[in-house]
Amino acid sequence: MKRRTFLTTTTLATVGITSLFLDGCNNSKKDIGDKKVDVGATEAFELDEETISSLREKLVSGKYSSEQLVEFYLKRINNIDSSGPNLNAIIEINPDAVSLARKIDKESREGKARGTLHGIPIVIKDNIDTADKMQTTAGALAMEGNLASNDAFIVKKMREAGAIIIGKSNLSEWANFRSTQSCSGWSSRGGQTKNPYILDHNPCGSSAGSGVAVAANFCVVAVGTETDGSIVCPASVNGIVGIKPTVGLVSRIGIIPISKTQDTAGPMARTVKDAAILLGVLSGIDNSDSITEESRGRSFNDYTQFLDLDALKGKRIGIEKKPQGNNQFINVVLENALDVLKQNGATIIEIDYIDKINALSDAEFELMQYEFKDGLNSYLATSNAKVKNLKEVIDFNSANEDKAMPYFKQEILESSNLKNRLDDKNYKEVFDKCHKGSKSILDSVFSENKLDAICGITMGPACSIDMIYGDRWGYSLTMPAAVSGYPHITVPGGKAYDLPVGISFFGTSYNEPKLIGIAFAYEQASKNRIKPEFKESFLK
Repeated sequence: MKRRTFLTTTTLATVGITSLFLDGCNNSKKDIGDKKVDVGATEAFELDEETISSLREKLVSGKYSSEQLVEFYLKRINNIDSSGPNLNAIIEINPDAVSLARKIDKESREGKARGTLHGIPIVIKDNIDTADKMQTTAGALAMEGNLASNDAFIVKKMREAGAIIIGKSNLSEWANFRSTQSCSGWSSRGGQTKNPYILDHNPCGSSAGSGVAVAANFCVVAVGTETDGSIVCPASVNGIVGIKPTVGLVSRIGIIPISKTQDTAGPMARTVKDAAILLGVLSGIDNSDSITEESRGRSFNDYTQFLDLDALKGKRIGIEKKPQGNNQFINVVLENALDVLKQNGATIIEIDYIDKINALSDAEFELMQYEFKDGLNSYLATSNAKVKNLKEVIDFNSANEDKAMPYFKQEILESSNLKNRLDDKNYKEVFDKCHKGSKSILDSVFSENKLDAICGITMGPACSIDMIYGDRWGYSLTMPAAVSGYPHITVPGGKAYDLPVGISFFGTSYNEPKLIGIAFAYEQASKNRIKPEFKESFLK
């Protein structure tokens, strides 16, 4: 969940709050406050910018074993995440990662391959259950010690495909649904994650650690979750690809919830192809999550079949006619993207829709409050956490304020706890207004303009890390696909102020194949992925 996405400036005034988001050869050192940056540790990495396909080729050829891959990534994490630039993206390392890799290697020697991720090290967000020695806490001290009894459905699918989960990533605590003045990427359990491009800037959230882990080459791919912007925002500001699938394509069972209407997990990767590979693994019908039944006949085990260099030819791409903002450098990124789209055969259509979507912000926030209380209480009631409902979470934070809430408080937890059950008349009204209303608006826009996708700047460049006043985000295009439950993909679009800016494409229900094709064609024509430089500060 990303804070400001569902509250526009107008909405903020309405609700009376000010912000709702939330071979190295040089061993020289540089200061960042009282921290030291090991510049040499960031300069070379044997697995730098590898992909799933390239790693699989090297595993099959015998150049590497899975155990070696795991050890390479764990060393990288040790050098850069917990020391050196100290990105703080990984909240917990899997103590069984090496032994799991040895088991995979044994299967490989016996001629067995589980699936497309066989032997591939990955990272997942710390709100996804794993029935192993790693905790599932949503970054909250109140959840410390929560060892899940069962793997989340998507974790089972990743293990079946041969993935090795080497660790869990830090996140904005409670997936950014705790305070009206939070700082993205901060959790009371994990601390503050940093943007690898400029270290004093924000990684966005809530899937901050997943985005940073992929950008900084701590893994080849990662899994994030989104309610509104939590995959696509950290993907955008960390210079990677993120896919927020149609709600219903990926099971949510075993994931700490915010909104059953908008929650979904999704892939984060350095390339569209890798994101497509992981999406094929994550998707599938889960009898325990009834909404996934809607994906029957509309999901695929292999989304790489839709990677088409010519996918932009003949496509009609909608662009909101009202500018997203007036920053010349950010607008140039969009102008360049539109030029690439047109040069590769797409037609750009000006449309008018965003004000109608933004008008649903209040309803979206209220919908989330209702569903968060209901969903979290259900999750906690059967978990192994020491807190068993939202009220106990609030009480724990209040009793441990210095550690649990040293910078910002828990207004959203408290206001959510005041909501009634989901059979409340008001809940049904906000559901109809927000979810059904947004789908009606977007369906009309797509139909009337014969659009294949809508495009825009995903997010402006990362704001500074600010524990006192919280996040300050500008450009944003996360809300339309979030409130409707529609698919959304972001691809690196360029830089502004030495920080990545993503380009978004979103469509209607289960339109992932077309969006993946469009995103791939744009990615290959533009080649905007730039590795992070771990700069200390914007001013240096």
